[in-house]
Amino acid sequence: MKFQMSNKPLSIFNFSSLTDIVLLLLIFFLLTSQFVIQTGVKVQLPGAQFNEQASPSRLIVTITAAEKVFFGPEETLIQELAGKLSLALDKAPEKSLIIRADKKVNIDLVIQVIDAAKGVGIDKFTIETEKQI
Repeated sequence: MKFQMSNKPLSIFNFSSLTDIVLLLLIFFLLTSQFVIQTGVKVQLPGAQFNEQASPSRLIVTITAAEKVFFGPEETLIQELAGKLSLALDKAPEKSLIIRADKKVNIDLVIQVIDAAKGVGIDKFTIETEKQI
């Protein structure tokens, strides 16, 4: 039996291994993008048995246990919060605000944040909680 040997280059390229790698990278980035929402300010969120996943938002206000107010990663005064929210509202796709308040924070400060947001036209608020076990 005689085998045919050829030194010609292959004209067909197999894309199956390249497709596998691209799909694995796509799955990796889709899964890890879910964990990017957290800001750099650490707070101990209140617990709730039935909490829902908040829709991603660019407008996040964090209130620490020391009653410091952060808009995104930067600290701000409660009096300046309305101005910063109105500037960021122009760039935000939807008018919703996520409030991340430490469970030891006085409710009056949370109400002041909501009032400042209502003053600039934000009509949807989410108070972020942790799942209580």
